[in-house]
Order: sequence, then structure tokens, then C-alpha cells
Amino acid sequence: MSAVLRIPTVLRPALGGAVTVSVEGHTIGDVLSELTNAYPAVKGQLLNDDGTLHRFLNVYINDDDVRYLGGVNAPVANDDEITLLPAVAGGVA
Repeated sequence: MSAVLRIPTVLRPALGGAVTVSVEGHTIGDVLSELTNAYPAVKGQLLNDDGTLHRFLNVYINDDDVRYLGGVNAPVANDDEITLLPAVAGGVA
């Protein structure tokens, strides 16, 4: 299965500036594994040591949050659009 992964601005430097990446995989876990194998510098921003999604990373398949679709086991279909959206926090009090 081939899907398009949309890369947020904050992660683009670790992926050579790419805005989108074509990825293969039957699940989100497969997709992220392929991505982190190709771009190891991004792994810590996406996955915990046990392979689960980092809690400050939101992942969507066609606008549906994967946490409600099975997390890393969420199925990915051909031509799905996957969006990575790191949580943003902080600011001035």
C-alpha cells in the first residue's frame, strides 16, 4: 500500500526539507517504521522506545485520528493521506 505522508514544518529539516513523502505500509506502525528507517533522526520525535506513538504527536489518516483507529495498528489503504501533527505548547505567561 502506498500512502502520502504530509510532513509538518518542524520535522522537515530531519527529512531533508521534504513537504510530503510517499510511504509503503499496511498500518501506521509500518509507515512510521519505514519513515524512521529512511530518516533515523526523526524517530525520537515520532515513537517511544516501545514503538508506540509519542504522546505529543497527533497522526491522522484522511483527517481521522489514529488513536481512535487502533494507534500504530491503524490500517492504511492505498492512496491514504497521512498527516503528522506535533503538539505545540508553551509561550509567555
